[in-house]
Amino acid sequence: MLKLRIITALCLVPLVLAAMFLLPLTYFSLFAGGVFLLAAREWGNFIDPQKTSVFMVSLALILIGSMAFIPQSQLWLGSTGEESLLSGLQASAVWVLGAGSIWWLLALGLVLTFPRSAGFWREQPGLKALFAMLTLVPFYWALLVLRSYQYDQDAHYGAWLLLFVMSLVWVADTGAYFAGKAFGKHKLCPNVSPGKTIEGMVGGVVAASVLALIVTQSMALPMHTSVVLLVASIVSVFASVLGDLAESMFKREAGLKDSGNILPGHGGIMDRIDSLTAALPVFVVVVWLLG
Repeated sequence: MLKLRIITALCLVPLVLAAMFLLPLTYFSLFAGGVFLLAAREWGNFIDPQKTSVFMVSLALILIGSMAFIPQSQLWLGSTGEESLLSGLQASAVWVLGAGSIWWLLALGLVLTFPRSAGFWREQPGLKALFAMLTLVPFYWALLVLRSYQYDQDAHYGAWLLLFVMSLVWVADTGAYFAGKAFGKHKLCPNVSPGKTIEGMVGGVVAASVLALIVTQSMALPMHTSVVLLVASIVSVFASVLGDLAESMFKREAGLKDSGNILPGHGGIMDRIDSLTAALPVFVVVVWLLG
């Protein structure tokens, strides 16, 4: 299984990096849409395994509707400098990402009170569909917001910014794994994910914070910008933990080990992006608020 996971990762990482850095923005949005559709289909397994395709099409229509609400060509209202960060982001996009961030605050309550909280949504497919929409639609737009940042000035600037946030999550996951193995004693959320520990989470946050500090200092950014990015990085890493726990909660309630089997050795698309679905929109919102 470990060999299979490594082989899949060696194929997947270059594909993701190529999409981020080589695809023009329009084609990147299509790539992100493909990820969205696959994740939507897997979310259907949490609701009704017999209607995954119907659920995927329904979410696709909602995403298309959001594109009319937030035209890609008008995602940015004007040029943004380093000191203003994401201040040029269109208000409609802010509202969508803000709704996603509010959902994660609600999800925190659901996770902390699970399994008692499951009585609120267990037999409510419409409510679970709403949870899926609030998870995946803001995630899609966060991908485009970060990738398109200052695109008219430097086509790769946003790709580096997106890679930075994704790297925070990957480094946090790695740090949490090793810290948990070495020091883990206190369970983080045993009813949802018995293997995660508080020590592991702290180790992951520390590792990601070190990465954020190295990146911001190496770029010689203004003090305010560095502080904003550091705060947003730490908050988004905590959010990534929540994203992982929330998916684990829905899988546990659905009796599933993995969200799917499209990625050999890794499970499904949701199993790989669960942390990012929370981290990306939260990062954008925090930077927008503080920037």
